[in-house]
Amino acid sequence: MATLTDGGFVHRFVPGATADSRTLLLLHGTGGDETDLLPLGQMIAPGAALLSPRGKVLENGMPRFFRRLAEGVFDHEDVARRAHELADFVAAARKAHGLPPPVAVGFSNGANIAAAMMMLRPEVLDGAVLIRAMVPLPDPPAVDLTGRRVLILSGAMDPIVPEEDAARLAGQLRTAGAAVEHEVLPAGHGLTQADVTLARRWFAAAP
Repeated sequence: MATLTDGGFVHRFVPGATADSRTLLLLHGTGGDETDLLPLGQMIAPGAALLSPRGKVLENGMPRFFRRLAEGVFDHEDVARRAHELADFVAAARKAHGLPPPVAVGFSNGANIAAAMMMLRPEVLDGAVLIRAMVPLPDPPAVDLTGRRVLILSGAMDPIVPEEDAARLAGQLRTAGAAVEHEVLPAGHGLTQADVTLARRWFAAAP
């Protein structure tokens, strides 16, 4: 489980328990790194292969996956560029390790880049768990996400992501054909045990 830098991203890779294990792409929030979500991945999908990159954009020294202009105000050109860059990394990692398309598990900024990847590079991800996500692209291109499952977990008391913004994201993904479940929890912006429980249940129900 060494920290690797190939593919342009510092990252961790944890092999799956078996050759046919599912793969999770773990995407941290602002200020996190490639180790942050490894425990979460192990809790919600035991035995899965884990691919966890560190965001390459620094905001006051804190890693992120794309640039923002202010709290909740994204640089949409950078969002798109970074989503393609991350998608290329995932494609290279899949080839190197013989992995199936991963399910992204993203928190906050990581959830937002995962949503952008689904809209811009739909072939890269098999689905996504988006925790405290908001709309990353106001006018995404038309894509076909038929067959992709998405779980969005929002906090009713989240001071950063308004519930209606997460609902707009759910609508964008449904319009593209994804099977979206959107749960609003009695929580703020931070991760809770309820997030873990719902994500684990969602994975267990996967066909």
